[in-house]
Amino acid sequence: MEEERLLFEPQTTQAPFLKTQTEYKGFLKGGVWWGFLFPQWIFRNKLNEHGTVIRNKARLVAQGYRQEEGIDYDETFALLEAIRLFLAYAAYMKFQVFQMDVKSAFLNGRLTEEVYITQPPGFSDPKHPDHVYKLNKALLVGKIDSTLFVKNYKDHVFLAQIYVYDIIFGSTKGKLCKNFEALMQAEYKMSMMGELTYFLGLQVKQSEKGIFISQGKYVREMLAKFELTTCSEMKTPMAPPLKLDKDSNGKSIDVTLYRGMIGSLLYLTASRPDIMYATCLCAIYQADPKESHMKAVKRIFRYLKGTPNLGLWYPRDSGFDLTAFSDSDFAGCKIDRKSTTGGCQLLGGKLVSWTIKKQNSVSTSTVEAEYVATGSCCAWVLWMRNQLMDYGFQLSKIPIYCDNTSAIAIANNPVLHSKTKHIEIRYHFIRDHVMNGDVELHFVPTKYQLDDLFTKLLDEKWFNQLISELGMLNPDV
Repeated sequence: MEEERLLFEPQTTQAPFLKTQTEYKGFLKGGVWWGFLFPQWIFRNKLNEHGTVIRNKARLVAQGYRQEEGIDYDETFALLEAIRLFLAYAAYMKFQVFQMDVKSAFLNGRLTEEVYITQPPGFSDPKHPDHVYKLNKALLVGKIDSTLFVKNYKDHVFLAQIYVYDIIFGSTKGKLCKNFEALMQAEYKMSMMGELTYFLGLQVKQSEKGIFISQGKYVREMLAKFELTTCSEMKTPMAPPLKLDKDSNGKSIDVTLYRGMIGSLLYLTASRPDIMYATCLCAIYQADPKESHMKAVKRIFRYLKGTPNLGLWYPRDSGFDLTAFSDSDFAGCKIDRKSTTGGCQLLGGKLVSWTIKKQNSVSTSTVEAEYVATGSCCAWVLWMRNQLMDYGFQLSKIPIYCDNTSAIAIANNPVLHSKTKHIEIRYHFIRDHVMNGDVELHFVPTKYQLDDLFTKLLDEKWFNQLISELGMLNPDV
């Protein structure tokens, strides 16, 4: 109960014992709003990359009811772009990354408002069943880079990235890692996990030549979960031409099963950008999936069956210059005719971030769709530039490659004219950053547009060429 006493402070004030989250949100007493949270115990086995149980864990969470059992109840999500950036930097600086596990979460900060929590299941006070606990501390909620800690020592650098109770760290000087390990274990209850091999569902393999990121274990678990371990293999996740539509007259299927498969595929995109476009296309039809949509989803699984260990390769002999590619289809969605934005950002050729998003409004031309896409890509570039400041990089004139000359011309022209007056003002912020020298737009021929992987269906030859150029490797080949 030591950790419980740290987190909770008993109150003598009586309050209604709440049975459900929606039954009572809080009540007003003495002019102060009393907000109530509802605790739940989460029990899980912590596994390594081979599926072996290495620790049994129990966690008390409050209001952890947003995920639905059968769909995404067992999934966890984190800012994986920051993790990939950390590993890309480790590859560039040629140092090894280690991992530590916190036995009791210690990263907490004082609350500025009064929050109360009902008594945890199994730990209720029989003498005061209607009493509540006052929440004394909460997990730290920070901004973009609040989980990254950097220490410079002469010509060396030490970095640590902390996610609640998991820590990854590395340094160009081995002694700094040893000192950090000794300090943390002296101050807190920590377990040294050794070289980083498995973190937040990502399998990480470090070697003298580089760092390889994959999710082969998760792929095999998915195939077993949905009984597709014996399915035939496919060379691509989806084949052109695009035939997927709403299929109003088609036969409906189990919605829960379809959404569960989509959720699993979306989690896999943390290391598999090759399936992102096909998965997002299938995700559009989650409201009322048909047999044709399930057939498309199963094709993605059949592609994964043949490439379970495909992943991202970060070579140690590459540079660290930030470049980006922006692209868009035009009126690609057959339901509302909205275009899709695609973008990817690389550090010295190491793919760190990528995104696919349907645009908020219908574009009236390919120029407009491409221009909106460049604005979205610029926002991601600026986020990465801010992240890289903590790594000691001051970047400007970051190149963004686009295959539409008209969109580039609009971004470089500070004067609004008739062709752009209908575009929402918020998309014009890219002009300011071009004028300020933060980014530069460059033309790239379509045959060299790496972002095609995120905006259109490709034949097998072009598909394999793009995933190779984006730094994806299959160790089985």
